[in-house]
Amino acid sequence: MSQQKKLKFGVIIHGVGGNIEGWRHSDIQTDASVSLDYYTKQAKKAEEGKFDLVFIADGLHINEKSIPHFLNRFEPLTILSALAAVTKRIGLVGTLSTSYSEPFNVARQFASLDHISNGRAGWNVVTSPLEKTALNFSKTIEEHPDHAKRYRIADEYLQIAKGLWDSWEDDAFVRDKETGVFFDPDKLHPLNYRGEFFSVQGPLNIGRSKQGRPVIFQAGSSEAGKNLAAKEADAIFTGHPTLKVAQEFYQDVKERAKAYGRNPDELVILPGISPIIGATEEEAERKYHEIANLVSIDKALDYLGRYYEHHDFSQYPLDEPFPDLGDLGKNSFQSHTNRIKRQAKEENLTLRQVALRETTPRSAFLGTPEKVANLVQEWFEGNGADGFIIGSAVPNGLNDFVEYVVPILQERGLFRTEYEAETLRGNLGIPFPENRYSKKVITH
Repeated sequence: MSQQKKLKFGVIIHGVGGNIEGWRHSDIQTDASVSLDYYTKQAKKAEEGKFDLVFIADGLHINEKSIPHFLNRFEPLTILSALAAVTKRIGLVGTLSTSYSEPFNVARQFASLDHISNGRAGWNVVTSPLEKTALNFSKTIEEHPDHAKRYRIADEYLQIAKGLWDSWEDDAFVRDKETGVFFDPDKLHPLNYRGEFFSVQGPLNIGRSKQGRPVIFQAGSSEAGKNLAAKEADAIFTGHPTLKVAQEFYQDVKERAKAYGRNPDELVILPGISPIIGATEEEAERKYHEIANLVSIDKALDYLGRYYEHHDFSQYPLDEPFPDLGDLGKNSFQSHTNRIKRQAKEENLTLRQVALRETTPRSAFLGTPEKVANLVQEWFEGNGADGFIIGSAVPNGLNDFVEYVVPILQERGLFRTEYEAETLRGNLGIPFPENRYSKKVITH
């Protein structure tokens, strides 16, 4: 009898939060985005709840209209290395751009985190949508790669990283003091890669980890993003407004994985949700409105503008239909900007309605612990998700989920009561990746 499939959970630690004015709430720690103590408490709470992973998002361009959390926050690998020292089982996943970094450095950094954490590292592969990012890396806006090119770069980048992580076979380091043999030279493999965008000789100067190599996450939902995820990723961080849309995405990506010759069950799909939990429906509603009421329309327009290369929406009438933006947004957050445009047209929304909806979205996962648990179960059993990345839309959101929702899911046999493995890969149920060179067996 096969073992029952279990939910997977991650937590996105987002400092003062993703709301542009949420930092003003009386229960928010205003320096949370640069507080090691805050991140440590969040990670330990998630580990107490037996979560699979901590997720740290990132971006490489800000301006004066960026949300407060973006203005002053930790670099992911730095904070994850610190969290590795104060946690034992929870995975540690960080965002890093393939458009503005070098494969050798990145492969080495994540391999180091994987060793520091004893096999708990993961890399969220992103391509940096904002074109002004180029100005922080000695390039012009015109040199910022377009959407299609960014994903070609990312694909090649991942081939290199995976190749570098296989530089050393798992048992390459002999470390025999008596014979003086530190490593077996037959188990060291330079990469010697030359491609369209990169040339990398290798080998990498750090060996494979307890889980073989870091777990690969991907967060794009465009056609190119879904193809890359289906081909290369171990897990997908996505987001959907309804179960129907989640189910369509789930089936689509799993089918794409199958077409690439992969076992679709080995690609974990984790939509992001921000549950708002109250002892009663009324309490949950009150928590939502406490945050929503902090946001002015001017701030909402700033927030919306980021998705469209920080476009200035203040130039349009607020209470007329959402403006026709043409192709604006196509080369940035493509799937997200396309969705906003489509929904605005289909629902005949005004600019004011779109801005406020995007800035303070009302989570479907809002209500009592029982209601939220029921929704989680419905999405999971309805093939809309393999689990979820939990964000905190309101203060103490993570604590509420761990304290009140997780026990219900555990009682129903849907979520673990103890970790199954010591590595992130093991807890996610993703197979150990054999070293490509170890698999070569010579037969006569």
